[in-house]
Amino acid sequence: MPASPLDWYLQVNLKARQLRLLIALDDFGNLKQVAEISHITVSAVSKALSELEKGLGLQLFARTPQGLQPTAYGECLIRHARSMLVNIHHAREELRAISTGTEGKIHVGVFPAWTSVLLPTALALLKERSPGTNVLVTEGTIQTLMPELLQGNINLLIGRLPSRHASQDVQELELLKEPLVLMTGPNHPLAKQKKVKWADMKNYPWVLPPAGSQLREPLEHILERHDISLSSNYIETLSTHLIRSYLHMTNAIAMMAAAAAKDPIQPLNVLPLTLPRLMRPAGVMWNRSRTLTPGAQHLVACLKEVAESL
Repeated sequence: MPASPLDWYLQVNLKARQLRLLIALDDFGNLKQVAEISHITVSAVSKALSELEKGLGLQLFARTPQGLQPTAYGECLIRHARSMLVNIHHAREELRAISTGTEGKIHVGVFPAWTSVLLPTALALLKERSPGTNVLVTEGTIQTLMPELLQGNINLLIGRLPSRHASQDVQELELLKEPLVLMTGPNHPLAKQKKVKWADMKNYPWVLPPAGSQLREPLEHILERHDISLSSNYIETLSTHLIRSYLHMTNAIAMMAAAAAKDPIQPLNVLPLTLPRLMRPAGVMWNRSRTLTPGAQHLVACLKEVAESL
């Protein structure tokens, strides 16, 4: 069966610069802005889009008063264009690594609670054993980082593992079954008490996970069960560094992973109250459909080793 014009164009004539054009048009929705960032004229951008649509025999964008809007064909090709350019970037990094004798660059996503415990030690171990393996670390939440992992923009995602049914496309490795605990600063009034009851916490401010985060709803259920009302006196954050400093400066209470209390510079006090297991363990995740690079495999091994020592 002879190839259709669409087949022929995709297999023979489609170029990386056209993929970048598609993504830019989707990001900005405006010919003028795309022309400015591409350092070419508006007519050149318009001509390039027209040639692409003519070659494919498909309308990729609709011209509307709000700007360019991708059609169903455009959305499909843009989605694949993003994936293809990520793969090209990864191929370039791996080829460069092979030619220089290094293990390349890894892009790692991490949830805030693990930026001061697990990851720094693993990175130090990685750099000690493989100085040529470079790492880009991006901090964020599961809502911001999981799509990046699935799209291939990050290689590894480190933090508390989501529910098992959250994504069938993610491979995971459990690292730390560390409990969550309630913490205060070392000078907090409750830190001086040998025994603490849930009722003792009623009149203190709180540091809460933001609404919609993994820990917020479970924490609220526990406090409600013990008749502790969350008044208006609280702040919301996932930043371990901010929480630690804030607890040292105030009489607030926060729920964090137990290892956060062991910081040698800003140690925290753990309240002697038992919390049920609210979340899955901490771990490392990667895209099941993408083979881990040698550098990423090396970092996973370092994470596993550090977790076992902790």
